[in-house]
Amino acid sequence: MTDIEEYLKQNVFGKPQLKPDERRKFLGNFQERVALALTVAQVRRSENLPLIRQVMQRYPQYHLFINGRLSSTYRVPIMTLAVQLSYHFTIIEQANMRTTTKALAETDMGLVIADDSHPVKPLLL
Repeated sequence: MTDIEEYLKQNVFGKPQLKPDERRKFLGNFQERVALALTVAQVRRSENLPLIRQVMQRYPQYHLFINGRLSSTYRVPIMTLAVQLSYHFTIIEQANMRTTTKALAETDMGLVIADDSHPVKPLLL
């Protein structure tokens, strides 16, 4: 393929992405980099807050991604915990620009703790 064809292809179709569905599902992360992923239904259960704390303390160099479409009732306690632990976090809003955004489902990801650049190394117990 010539340079002109490649240039046209990228500008017409956009830059090719690796595993776009997986990245959409895990709030912009690859599954192999995820230490903890909770659905919206799981985030809404306050019993899971200690688990979130435990994972944050075990992986202090990782990053917390929170679904921006979650109600502030559920976002605020998680953000407060992240601030208390000096944990880096980002609120992710993945609204579609050209289509209507579907309602937030119980099975959508509500929270992901992941390494920004490397696969998660399993812990040996």
